[in-house]
Amino acid sequence: MSQTTQRGGKWRDLDHSLGRTARSEVTTTGFENPAGTAPQGKLPIFLFPAELTFYAEDQTSHKQVLTLYNPYGFIVKFKILSTAPARYTVADAEGYVKPNSCIDIVIRHKDISARHYGVVDKFRMDVFEEERRVVLGRKEILSILQPGRKAISTGQKEQLRKELQGWSPAHMLPPQQGRAPSPAFFVLYVMVGLTCVTVLMLPLHEEKSTLVPQYLHVTVMQKLVCAYILGLLTMVFLR
Repeated sequence: MSQTTQRGGKWRDLDHSLGRTARSEVTTTGFENPAGTAPQGKLPIFLFPAELTFYAEDQTSHKQVLTLYNPYGFIVKFKILSTAPARYTVADAEGYVKPNSCIDIVIRHKDISARHYGVVDKFRMDVFEEERRVVLGRKEILSILQPGRKAISTGQKEQLRKELQGWSPAHMLPPQQGRAPSPAFFVLYVMVGLTCVTVLMLPLHEEKSTLVPQYLHVTVMQKLVCAYILGLLTMVFLR
């Protein structure tokens, strides 16, 4: 069984770990929030997934995606900190998210080493409004490096073989080797993704809009579900 070790440490700015100064930013000169100021108090942060797992043997997993969704009626700024910034590269460690929009943040693990197996690092996202420079909310994301994905043990293979031997041929499906995945699934994924994007663009119930009828207004929970589905679809397409 793989063991995990949680490393403590101070929260550090990820910008210093990038080794470059260029990053995505929004000019704030004369910036005015068209939807007004954000409410006081702790703000829930809709950031998915809740944990990042990197596998040393799977190079495709060395790049993970965090999806941040802003269901509120005001622009928010985010900033990502880490307890181990030297081991990761974040393309957009800070930036802005428009109202009722989402953004994908790509995180790469650049120190794949056996000495880091099972070590739990942490990312923290702070969300605040630029004009007041007050943190409205924050959320922590765990990150762990594993040597590889769990494989079926010899005992499990033997048990599975015995169970298969007990089945009659009539209950066994014909082999599907060499069969390409149905394109219908890809079309389905695209349609679901487009539907979720459309829902995210719709105004909330309490918002007034002259372009969208009232019956098409949605709730924050509906937008949250769509943002979660978009995050899952993003992982499917990246893998």
